[in-house]
Amino acid sequence: MKAYLPADIRNFAIVGHASCGKTMLSEAMLHCAKATSRMGRIANGSTVSDYHVSEKQRQISVSASLMHLEWQGKKFNIIDTPGYLDFISEGLGALRVGDFALVVMDAVDGMGVGTDRVWNYATQYEIPKIIVVNGMDRENADFDKVLKQAQERFGRHVFPLNLPVNPGPKFNQVLDVLRNEVVTYATDDSGKYQEVPAAGDWEARVKELHRELIEHIAESDDTLMNKYFEDGGLSEEEFRKGIHAAVQRELFIPIFCTSAERNIGVARLMDFIAKYGSSPVDRATVKAIDASGAEVEVKLNGQEPVCYIFKTMSEAHFGELSFFRVYSGHIHTGTDLFNSDRKVNERIGQIYQLVGQQRTITDDIGPGDIGAVVKLKDTHTGNTLCNPKHPVTLSKVVYPQPNINASLIAKVKGEEDKIASGLNALHEEDPTFLWHVDGELHQTVISAQGELHLELIADRLRRRHNVHVELGEPRIAYRETIKGRGESKYRHKKQTGGSGQFAEVWMRIEPKPRDTGVEFTQSLVGQNVDRVFVPSVEKGVQQACTEGILAGYRVVDLKIDFYDGKMHPVDSKDIAFQIAGYFAFKEAFSTAHACLLEPIQSVEIRIPDEYMGKVMGDLSSRRGKIQGIEVDGHFQVIKAQVPARELYRYSSTLRSLTGGSGVHSEGFNHYEEMPRELEQRTIEEAKKRRAGVEANGR
Repeated sequence: MKAYLPADIRNFAIVGHASCGKTMLSEAMLHCAKATSRMGRIANGSTVSDYHVSEKQRQISVSASLMHLEWQGKKFNIIDTPGYLDFISEGLGALRVGDFALVVMDAVDGMGVGTDRVWNYATQYEIPKIIVVNGMDRENADFDKVLKQAQERFGRHVFPLNLPVNPGPKFNQVLDVLRNEVVTYATDDSGKYQEVPAAGDWEARVKELHRELIEHIAESDDTLMNKYFEDGGLSEEEFRKGIHAAVQRELFIPIFCTSAERNIGVARLMDFIAKYGSSPVDRATVKAIDASGAEVEVKLNGQEPVCYIFKTMSEAHFGELSFFRVYSGHIHTGTDLFNSDRKVNERIGQIYQLVGQQRTITDDIGPGDIGAVVKLKDTHTGNTLCNPKHPVTLSKVVYPQPNINASLIAKVKGEEDKIASGLNALHEEDPTFLWHVDGELHQTVISAQGELHLELIADRLRRRHNVHVELGEPRIAYRETIKGRGESKYRHKKQTGGSGQFAEVWMRIEPKPRDTGVEFTQSLVGQNVDRVFVPSVEKGVQQACTEGILAGYRVVDLKIDFYDGKMHPVDSKDIAFQIAGYFAFKEAFSTAHACLLEPIQSVEIRIPDEYMGKVMGDLSSRRGKIQGIEVDGHFQVIKAQVPARELYRYSSTLRSLTGGSGVHSEGFNHYEEMPRELEQRTIEEAKKRRAGVEANGR
């Protein structure tokens, strides 16, 4: 493999909202560079980056894919990322190791919610952006509308470096602002083009834009600004040198137009990336933490190897494949490195350069470059590998918490260990997926970023780990409590020929404020009950609270007072008072106006303006209570509180209501009393479930 200097490497993530053409843009770039002999198509599953089974089946990207090519002597490391926010972890990892973000927007639909999200993440990682308005060959393509949206959202520094001359189905011409030319592309997907000087109205337009562009560049540097005012302009050399610096400081955010599907406008975009795009040299120093916890700098020209694992995935024929970027030194086959997160040593095995699933063996990956290695023993996404004598840890991606749950139902007995092992492996591969066994509700719960994410996890579990599972609606952790006072006097007496059992417990209960838990007290007087039996009664009460009385859910927010009772000098013992306490509490509970509490979720929904009516109406039908509405650009952010039982598969409903442009997040807020009719239905469902369990047990 050819070695590249860090200054000649371009590491970038292609990001944006779903279905804006990111995969086809990477496909067109590969074809322009002759890395492929023909353009692949999503419809027939032939694209380079969407090669997984699930991607071909769904015709969407679900995993970040690494590709490389050479253009004008520069190496492009391209990471094509999924647009669906269900798979946001893939984009976050790519942005973490990229030197800039190529943000794709749809020429018809404009900015999506996903666009805004990835832009914010790129800003968080302090990397510049280049915008591509893709799909200019579609009916109703509107570059000016998207440009205006971008400028309103991201500032006036968003500036067009080309314009579509003939947008729509016949699109094949762009006006190049840098070169003052009209570029006409071939319509055979080759990416070839011819160029002529702009004339007529286009000449006037391009001259005006060129003048504005020079002003943008001059504003990015005090020296250039002085030169601009003193000399009345900038030389072509000064102007072009200033472009790179202006892009780095985001005082100039270039925007291009393309039709990736037809490979139009892509070659000139690649020219700009090769000449002016960010390289590892632009971020030659990164922060890290050493073994003592002190902050240190990792330098691109350092001798000690330091690399960051930004993605792991399981491959059928290779095992686990780890994608990494080198921040210092060289990574060689056979090198022993130290995982500073897990405190283990790793031997570097076979190293690859990737173009989708195509692998080329290499023995060395140098500073600033990206590669992949197989069969690391205990290294996963987010780990740092470094010299054992100079351990450092690079900053990790902070992933969003899952906001949707499902129960995982095993269809075949005896596969529990295999399922647990598979779930652990999938979590190591994808940190935005979590799972746990809920002991209270007796179910395995998997949590993810959306329904597509849940389905993908279940599919991978079945396919890779050969287990038989399906997704189900998760049971909800309701709570039981009381609204009034209650009391009981319960006697437990048992005689079986030998030593018997005797205990009598007198008990009062009363409600407590919400979220104050269960309080057990005793106010015994006299000698009717020996105080040694108080813990026994409390143990019986605790068991009843855990099991629940109405519907099998945990009891909360009440006070129990064990105030009197009776005992027998021979037959009273620990187990007798446990049983008496258990049933005394159940009797008192049944007289105290018992009720069910349901969990209420805080929900934040982000949608374009035009879908407000539909979404608000749907929330009302789900017993939602609107807490506030905020405006963020051309998006509306609705904050509401909605019962958890009303939110199962809500992300699919929201996607349907908003044409795929709406997203939401949710988290637990509080418990409140359930409406009476729903309470009765829930109690009946619980009775049927218990009857079914008992029948199966027999």
